[in-house]
Amino acid sequence: MTLVIVIIVAIVVILAIALMVSYNRFVKQRNLIQESWRQIDVELHRRYDLIPNLVETVRAYAAHERHVFEEVARLRTQAVNVQGATPEQRAAAEGQLSGALRQMMISVEAYPQLQSNQNFLNLQRELTDTEDRIAAGRRFYNANVGDYNTRIEAFPSNLIANSFKFEKAGYFEVKDEEVRSVPQVSFGTIGSVEGEQPQPQMQPGIQSSGQIQPQMPGQQQGGYSQQPQYQPQQQFPPTGGQPPVGGPPAGAPGPQDGQPPFTG
Repeated sequence: MTLVIVIIVAIVVILAIALMVSYNRFVKQRNLIQESWRQIDVELHRRYDLIPNLVETVRAYAAHERHVFEEVARLRTQAVNVQGATPEQRAAAEGQLSGALRQMMISVEAYPQLQSNQNFLNLQRELTDTEDRIAAGRRFYNANVGDYNTRIEAFPSNLIANSFKFEKAGYFEVKDEEVRSVPQVSFGTIGSVEGEQPQPQMQPGIQSSGQIQPQMPGQQQGGYSQQPQYQPQQQFPPTGGQPPVGGPPAGAPGPQDGQPPFTG
């Protein structure tokens, strides 16, 4: 009887320890998610502070791009007003603001004087660094959210999550179609690039060594060459007789220097 009581007490202690460890792990993950979200929020506030200065600098050189500036200002105000919303709502507002900023930067390319302005370059560099830190914080936050949500759904940790009201956290994902779209690359048909001459095809029965041989004068495609053939013509006497054997006919000029003698 005493042994049974000891076993029961040991089981209860083990379950209590497992419960405590799992609960503490849930609390630690939840706090880590909140801390990572605060880091993103700090960078977002820095972004909100940089945008007005950047807009004013661009406005001084591109005043007629008024609709672009108004859209950026409106979306910035909208993003600031949803600070207390869920991460999904914040992500939607940030995605629209990022699209408006990208459109403004595209319009800047038409103004070379603005691209050489030192104030604009400094603001652009600071904004780029802020965007990079936001992207890094978003990846860290989403990774922690993924681990936390997995434990909430998995067994047996889901029993503790349901008992102590641990709810799933939301991801912070910028749903920007222009960023997520995959560029379409078309290589066309091999050997049919515009402006490129098609390669000559080999004739049946002729093997190629893999090297391009230059075409010599008098050579045809396919590897055959035509050499001019010399056919000497013999002059015969006007009387129609047979040519003499053993020597040139009477009165024929003798061989010149450098030419072989006539042998018949």
